[in-house]
Amino acid sequence: MTPAAVRAFCLKLPAATYDLKWGQDHVYSVGAKMFAVVFDAKKGAETVSFKVDEGRFLELTDRPGIVPAPYLARAKWVQLASLKALGDAELRALLERSHALVCAKLTRADRAKLGLDAAPGGNRPPSRPSKR
Repeated sequence: MTPAAVRAFCLKLPAATYDLKWGQDHVYSVGAKMFAVVFDAKKGAETVSFKVDEGRFLELTDRPGIVPAPYLARAKWVQLASLKALGDAELRALLERSHALVCAKLTRADRAKLGLDAAPGGNRPPSRPSKR
């Protein structure tokens, strides 16, 4: 994928926003929480970092071209050495999952404000009437 394709895909995700941070890094967020960062090609290739499921972190970082993301690895973020380290379909699926993981950590009130009521964990069964 190209940086433009990553941007177009990320911004199609529900309530996703874009911001340029730290001078040159393209940050995609939901509810002011990052789910992906595309770094400029200062050293020859654009790279992308994103959050992954805890169970996939080691699997992904064992693959060539994927490393624990600097400063964010403890939160289970990975970094691709280049945007070509994964196929387009797999990268899109991982970016979509990163978005979902971040949405799931938002408060119910924040999800409601963003129109994400159907986010994982956002649906609760109706409460029982109190016995008096």
